Amino acid sequence: MSDYKIRGYKDSDYEAVRELFSAGMNEYVPPVCVHVLKQPWVLFVLTCMFICLLVSSKSLILPVLAVTLALALGRQLLGYCWSMYIDHCLKEDLRDISKTYMQSKGSCFWVAEADEIVIGTVAAKPSEEKQEELVLKRMSVRKDFRGLGIGKALSREVLSFARQNQYRSVILNTLMVQHEAQKMYESVGFKKYIEFVLPTVYGKLINFTVSKYRHDILPGS
Repeated sequence: MSDYKIRGYKDSDYEAVRELFSAGMNEYVPPVCVHVLKQPWVLFVLTCMFICLLVSSKSLILPVLAVTLALALGRQLLGYCWSMYIDHCLKEDLRDISKTYMQSKGSCFWVAEADEIVIGTVAAKPSEEKQEELVLKRMSVRKDFRGLGIGKALSREVLSFARQNQYRSVILNTLMVQHEAQKMYESVGFKKYIEFVLPTVYGKLINFTVSKYRHDILPGS
């Protein structure tokens, strides 16, 4: 593997950053589908559908086809909802990255680059809920470059930025399917301090859990 470097975001990175974010988020569609399928009420509905159709039709083909169709439709619906979330992010802070992060006090956006190709990103901006708290956002590493410590290096870049700008802590959010990311954050000192179900109808319906992590910046560290 070629050496990589971490540097500040440039306007020429715009399309590469957005594409990397979209590709990374789309990887979570299958795990989310599996998570939804494991929910008790979903299994109950599918089981009832199968049994009712089996009893009424006295044929195995119809219930199997019906359950298969229900799973396919559910997969399409989840994929559509996920794509809407990605589109929402692209239209918010990732719409004008320079303005949001590079031109705002206490914020920054970094990219990891290898052979002049963007292979990773991370951003940081002040928390809207608590003073002297920095939020780590938009962490993403290209799939074929994972497991090489790039995510850890990007995380440490944010922690260094927090120290230099006198923040007392760095926080971040992870989803219930981001197991590898959670392990990576824990390996650089982040600790989970709260876990909650997204307070929306669909969040409660599919038990969409968000875990918040924090890394306290010790004085003089």
